[in-house]
Amino acid sequence: MSPVAPRFDDLVHAPTRLSVVSLLAATEHADFRFVRDSVGLSDSALSKQLSTLEDAGYVALRKTFEGKRARTFVTLTPDGRRALAGHLAALREIVARSGMDLAADD
Repeated sequence: MSPVAPRFDDLVHAPTRLSVVSLLAATEHADFRFVRDSVGLSDSALSKQLSTLEDAGYVALRKTFEGKRARTFVTLTPDGRRALAGHLAALREIVARSGMDLAADD
């Protein structure tokens, strides 16, 4: 994979969405309930965030049924992965300019 150009992304930067896309980046796809519980949101709050990310093309939602029970799976799209990678690269540049060593103990 080629290096990603640093690009601050306001959509990804929102704390809740950053938590969601970071979680999804670590997996191929995740169950809605797993994402909800992992980031500590209500169903409606997560649905709103996922709609925003889906509208931007950063996540894809897939609904399936197990018997009568609906399940929703969430996947971070290639555009979403690029947006997260660019955003993290931009944050690294910001931290580097600060001269702070975030790995150092206080």
